Parts: sequence; C-alpha cells; structure tokens
Amino acid sequence: MVMPDARRVHEAACGRLLALQGENGAWEGEMEWSTMILSQYVIVLHILERPPDEPERQAILRCYRTTRTADGGWGMHPQAPPSAYATTLAYVALRLLGTDPEDPLTAGARQWLHAQPGGVRAVPQWGLFWLALLGLVPYRDVAPVPPEMMLLPPWVPLHPGRLLGWTRMLYQAMAYLYGAKFQADLGPVTHDLRRELFAGPGLGAGAPGARNTDVYVAGGHALRVSQWCLRGWEKVHSGRLRRAALERCHRAVVDEQHASPHHGLSSVNALVECLVLYAHDRKHPLLEDAVSRLRYWCWEDGDRGLRVCGDRSTVWDTSFAVEALLSAGDGAARAGPALGRAHAFLRAAQITTYTGGVPPLRTVRHGWAFSDGHSRWPVGDCTAEAVSALLRVQDAAGPGTPGLGGAALHGALDVMLDRQNPDGGFGTLDRRRAGTWLEALNPTEMFAGCMVDTSSAECTGSVLTALSRMRPLLEPAARRRAARATARGVAHLRAQQNHDGSFSGTWGINYTYAAFHAARGLRAAGVPADDPALKALGRWLQETQLEDGGWGEDWRSCLEHRYIPLDRGMPEMTAWAVMAGLDTLGPRHPAVEKGVHWLCTHQQPDGSWAGGHVNGVFFTTMMLVYRLYPVYFPAMAVGHYLRALAGPTAATATTVVAPDDTADPGEPA
Repeated sequence: MVMPDARRVHEAACGRLLALQGENGAWEGEMEWSTMILSQYVIVLHILERPPDEPERQAILRCYRTTRTADGGWGMHPQAPPSAYATTLAYVALRLLGTDPEDPLTAGARQWLHAQPGGVRAVPQWGLFWLALLGLVPYRDVAPVPPEMMLLPPWVPLHPGRLLGWTRMLYQAMAYLYGAKFQADLGPVTHDLRRELFAGPGLGAGAPGARNTDVYVAGGHALRVSQWCLRGWEKVHSGRLRRAALERCHRAVVDEQHASPHHGLSSVNALVECLVLYAHDRKHPLLEDAVSRLRYWCWEDGDRGLRVCGDRSTVWDTSFAVEALLSAGDGAARAGPALGRAHAFLRAAQITTYTGGVPPLRTVRHGWAFSDGHSRWPVGDCTAEAVSALLRVQDAAGPGTPGLGGAALHGALDVMLDRQNPDGGFGTLDRRRAGTWLEALNPTEMFAGCMVDTSSAECTGSVLTALSRMRPLLEPAARRRAARATARGVAHLRAQQNHDGSFSGTWGINYTYAAFHAARGLRAAGVPADDPALKALGRWLQETQLEDGGWGEDWRSCLEHRYIPLDRGMPEMTAWAVMAGLDTLGPRHPAVEKGVHWLCTHQQPDGSWAGGHVNGVFFTTMMLVYRLYPVYFPAMAVGHYLRALAGPTAATATTVVAPDDTADPGEPA
C-alpha cells in the first residue's frame, strides 16, 4: 500500500474549510432531519393566519418533491422508508398549501397511507396530537398531557421540571394546548382532510389498537396505568384548577420566550410555543416576535427548496472546524486570520446574561449553546468543545492573543461541572433530575431516551478533553474541582465500556462516534494507550474495519443496540475510527494507516469528502445528517495523523489575527 501525500490532502481539506467560513467567523452546515418539521411549520403558519407567500410556498413544495420516497411517502430521515407520521403531516401541509388532492404528490401519499396497518389513526401519539390541534381527531384519542402537573411541588418526582430540557419545554406548551382543548378553524379544508385521510375500511375511529412501524416504544404496564389515571382526571378536574394550571403553563412559555429571545430551545419548541401564544390571545404581545424568529430555523437553496432544521449547530461546527485547521500543528501559519475571526465569534457566543423571568435550573452564564449566543440554553459538551477550540487557538498563537481566562474560563468550568451526573458522566442541558425509571412513562411511542438527561460517552469525552486543557489555567481550588471531576468521568467511561471494548453512542452513529469521544477523553485525562480499556477499544476498532480500509456504521445500530456495519467506508466514520485508533493503536499501526489511506484516496477535488449519509441521532430513533461532518472530521483525522507522526513538538506559534473589538465575554456588555 502506497500512502498518498497526506499533508497535501490535509492542506486541500483546510482550503475547503476556509472557503466555507462565514463572514461572522463561524462555520455552520445544515443539520438535516425530516420534512416533519417543515410540515409543522406550514401547519402552524396556517393556524396563525400567516400562510407562506408564493415564493416561500414554491420553495416548500420543491422540498416535498425532492424528498418524497419511491413509495410516495416521506421518511423520518433521508435514508428512511416512508413514515406514516411524516407522510400524514406532509399530506396535511400540502393540502393547506393548496395542492390538489389528485396531484401526484398528494394522491401517492394518500394511497400509501391507506395501505398502512390502521391507516392515519395508527400514527404515534405525537402525530395524533397535531391532528387534534387541527380538529381531525378528538382529544380523547390523544395521550393526556394535563397542565395540572405544572402545579405540583417541584420536589415531586413526576413534576415536569424533572424532565430532560427539550421534553419539559415541550410539555409545558403541549399541556397548555391540551388543557385548553385548542383546535384551529381552517374552514372547509378540515372536512376535506377528514374525508381524504380517514376514508376506507378500517381507517377511521373504528380501528382501535392498530399500530404501524413508526411505533418504537409501545409502552408497558406503568404507562398504561398512568394514562388510565390521567384520563380519569380529565373527566373530573376542577375548572378553577385547570385555569390556574393553564396560566402557569402560559407563564412558563412567556418566560422561555424572554430567556431565548423568541427563538425557543429548538424549532419544534418554537413552533408549539407560537401556538400557545396564539391560543392564549390572538393579539398576544409576544406573538409577532415569536413568528418572525421562525425563519431562523430555515434553510433554503434552489435545488432542494426550503427546509426547517431541528437545530442550528454554529458553535458546534465552528469548534470542530478550528480543531481541524490546527490538527496538523501548522494551521496557524496557513489560517491565522480565519482562526482569529473564529476565536472572536466563539468568545462573543459565550452566554454572559440570563434574561428569563424565572431563575434557571442550571448554571447559564459563561456556557455555550449548540447554536450561538442567541440561545440561553448552554450545553455541557458544546461548552467543552468551544473552550477547547479557544484554548487551541491561544496555544497556537502564542503570547499576545486575547485569552479566555478569569470569569469566562472559571464560569465555563462551573457550567460543565454543573452537568456532571451522580454516575460521574456528563449530560447535555442539565444534571439528571430524575431516575431513569421515568423512561417507563414515555408516552411518545416514537422516541426513546427522551425523558431524563442521562450521561453519554460523547459528552463525557468532550468535557474530559476540555478539563485537561483548562486545568493549568485554573486557580488552585478550581483546579482541584476539575481534577475530582476528571477522575469521576474516567471511572464512568470505564464502567460504561461494553464487553467487546466498544462504547455506545447517544448523539452520533453510534459505536464509532462514541469510540472517538471516549478515546479522546480518556487520553486527555492521562489514561495511557496501553491501559486495558483503550487496548480493548483498539481491538474493537480492528475487528470492525472494513475490507476497503474504512469504517462505516449503519444507523440501524442505534435502534437495535448492536454494531451493524455498512458495506463500505464513510468519511466521517472512518475519521472517527482513525482518531480513536491514533489514541489506542498509534499512528504506525496498519489499521490506522489503512484508514488514513482510505481518507486520502476518497477526497474529492474540492478538498471535502462525499457526504449525505446519516451520521447523527437523538432520542435513539431520530436520525440526522450533519452536512459539515464529512468536511472537518476527515481533515481533523488526517491532521492528527500527521501531527502524531511528527511527534509532540510539531506545533509552532504563529500570529493569529484577532479583531481589535473582541471584548472579554466574561463581563456582560
């Protein structure tokens, strides 16, 4: 095997990255999910009596045309077969957009839906909730979301405040709509939709118990008993208590609108919160701002039309792009001005204020969100990756570069340590606020792992990496806190390692992604490469390497909780495995060299790698395509390989040009 010129490959990859940097100094790629959110966007705009204008309507229709499957439906992600849930919402959205019921888009979707077990009536609860909002099914068919739960004392284990952040924000909004039995008046199209969707034998309300393949978590005895109790409560609840509960939910939504100024925690949260404001008051003073911010979640181009993403990944992408540029040790010489702009962006994106009407549940100031400084939801691993990126730039630049220190650095430490769980691992938005038993009450049917903020190998690895970089800069007391947290994090990863040496992922596909983060974190924490845990991981990497020299993992491994290989390597997965191999096997191991060879021989002329395959996940079943993963992760892997070959002295201090107006984000403006 003749190794191509890896340095030239890395330089081309960095050139591509530099070309993709935005004017604000950041990188961001689309986080592609499903037409599900686009359909909800269309539905919400029509409920709010603000339908898309004609150019936007055409862009939306273009997206539906380009994402339809050969069966006539729409899937939950680009590689998925049709989903009854996604197809039902798409059908409703298309009809609201004025598409004729006999148009090929709608006729094909309707035909496919009618062929499914139970038809539209069998969609999961999350789908039935949206149909109830439109008056297409009665609320008695929807799993109860009682607003009175918000009135419970916070110490009660079933209080919604104990849920995972995304879920509790969604609960308080859904509880308002459910408690108010809000139903939109869409005029004659409601009758048409009811007739078109529920026509045919077995497709109406007389199809009890039918379930289609969208259902992943059917629920057990505990869920059935709890829902039986809640349905009983719905028949006897006090009107006065219901009004108080609705006001509590409304107040919580208003507080969230102020706290993340009108953006919401995610696009799904933002859409449902708009409905709450509208249901409470058609002229709600916050409604216009909330609606205007919905475009923040949209991506549009001429080929694929208008999409609505689940989240924005600006801080996340920028942090990894910085690492990729600096990975070979010579990035500052080639990309100094770009790194200076990225450094300024990340410093400005650090959250310095909290504007909500209620105290936050967790430390907010000095953290970083997944997206940018607009959010008031710092994430543990996003904070860690931003800190690591900033300190990498400062290390490469040498003395004189505006540094991350003082309150900004120690505050970031507080944010990360505040999200360390009792098991020693790290979560995302919160420290775990309830026992994992709460997952038994998951009513969604579609998602798993969505009730509590549990530890993950990825978050733990990211935080361990950041702590190792921060510790020399911390004050003695903070340094001791970081050391204790590191020891607990290492112990957690050791305890979570699978018998075959792998680690299970939570936010990426799956075992390969977790291997990268776990190995990176353990090595950063001082665990030697010949440690039994890392040696076992190295053996697993060798066993899963494909014949072509790359690594490729099927997204179904997330659903089946076992490693499922693809028949060919994928760039981001090969990059993750190569970097884990560098930490466990070393740069001259044949498996690592074969992986680097795969990356070098699969680079495209523009310096990137072919993407489009599912590479991310959340809530076990929701698959994502991060569009920049095949750009910066392979660049990072090749760079780290070059640096490992050159030895520990490969980095050279070179001028990083930082704008003069970069104020210390440790203090509010």
